[in-house]
Amino acid sequence: MAFLLLLVMLTTCAAIPQDLSGKMFTFPEETGTANVRLKTSTQDFKAVTVCFRSITDLRRDHNLFSLATPSAQNAFLIFKTASSVIDFLVSNKKVEFGAEDYKLNMWHSFCSTWDSKTGLVQLWFDGKSSIRKFTGGSNITTPSVILGQEQDSFGGGFDVKQSFVGMMSDVHMWDYTLSSCEIERYMDDLNFTPGNALNWRALDFQITERVLIEDKQMSCH
Repeated sequence: MAFLLLLVMLTTCAAIPQDLSGKMFTFPEETGTANVRLKTSTQDFKAVTVCFRSITDLRRDHNLFSLATPSAQNAFLIFKTASSVIDFLVSNKKVEFGAEDYKLNMWHSFCSTWDSKTGLVQLWFDGKSSIRKFTGGSNITTPSVILGQEQDSFGGGFDVKQSFVGMMSDVHMWDYTLSSCEIERYMDDLNFTPGNALNWRALDFQITERVLIEDKQMSCH
């Protein structure tokens, strides 16, 4: 399988926005340093929707999406535990969602929403929506968004035993709560409104150490 860019060792390499349609980030090893930093187009969020797809064979705890601010290390965190639970944190307050259908070595699609007005969060997993739960939280400002590692401090504080090993693709983020119909369109890989804060088709990112950009593996059938 042909693959493109990018193997960066020991340093962080700046990048200009790139169209990653049909591509994926590959995190091929357990490490406490390798990561992808994503630059959002806005620095102030009153609401958030995040969608992405991932595949892994990890049985331990691992990060899926980490957003920290100077005042909250877990300002918006999606974290898979070793059990059949997905932790969802906003402003360091945690709620749990069951993920009994989470299978290893299989692509899964996630979307998550939060609104500061209501303080409610909701998770979509492979097209199925959860109930809404309350976390509260105020505006998210000056975000640091990282894939591959979980931030225990703003922009750092990584723990190798919480790192992600696998592949991720189709990462989008909006500064509003996406409608359920738009989320369904994302889940079904149909035409949907791309993220206005993070857009996989025009992504501003930096890679540190061994993370590769490869062609996304597609079914032959």
